[in-house]
Amino acid sequence: MGNLVVVGVDGSSSSLAAVEEAAREAQRRRAELRVVHAFSWPVRPVYTPLGDPYTPPDPSPLNRLVNEAAQHARNVAPEVGVTEAVVTGDAVAVLEAESRAADLVVVGPRGMGGFIGMLLGSTAASLAAHSRCPVMVVREEPAGTGPIVLAVDGSSVGEKAVEFAFAEAALRGAEIVAAHAWLPDYAPAGTGPESAERLLAQALAGRTERYPDVTVRHEVLSGETRETLIEASRNAQLMVVGARGRCGFAGLLLGSVSQALLHHAHCPVTVVRGTA
Repeated sequence: MGNLVVVGVDGSSSSLAAVEEAAREAQRRRAELRVVHAFSWPVRPVYTPLGDPYTPPDPSPLNRLVNEAAQHARNVAPEVGVTEAVVTGDAVAVLEAESRAADLVVVGPRGMGGFIGMLLGSTAASLAAHSRCPVMVVREEPAGTGPIVLAVDGSSVGEKAVEFAFAEAALRGAEIVAAHAWLPDYAPAGTGPESAERLLAQALAGRTERYPDVTVRHEVLSGETRETLIEASRNAQLMVVGARGRCGFAGLLLGSVSQALLHHAHCPVTVVRGTA
């Protein structure tokens, strides 16, 4: 990692919201910010109906789009160093390549151009599954000023999400609500909420010593996973989840739970892969 935040832009209002949050993230981290737009040329020669060769469009508007986004970032965080790039390729492939040198990739929930439908289907799951660093999805609506909600599933895969949440809370001066979804109807016989409490304690063990200034609250959420997570995000400033999990968060970001969060969470969502 190179102390770098990358933001994908496409000229939409949602991508400008992502630029603003990315600039603030770079400021918190004392990192550089790279503003990237992806576009695709035809993969083979294209001809008009009259048989004339296709002329690629003028790249000037794309360069202007990225330049304006970069200038917007400088206005938000003047002390942050900002670079910009227009890159040929599929949006997910471009961002995955950019993520190899980044600490964080930031995108908006919807857009146009190279990032159309970025988080409305399989593209979102693909980016979350293949990015080499955490991916933050920013809403157009202002985030709350509440805690960072950390979805805990007790898996080894989720350990990096726990670490990210604590580091982020320290940067923001925010409280963490560590949440675990417990479904009484599906719990093994003889187990109760105390088992979920133990799971939370084990998953967070050692973090409070490393981050003594971060306040942590444990919450066992009883109910359907998607509904409880969406409700927990209502007053949060950020939700942090692992790329996949087990227990209450099984299949997170690979199925219906991921789609529910990407569509309906009330705050930005950061997805953290368990492996580099």
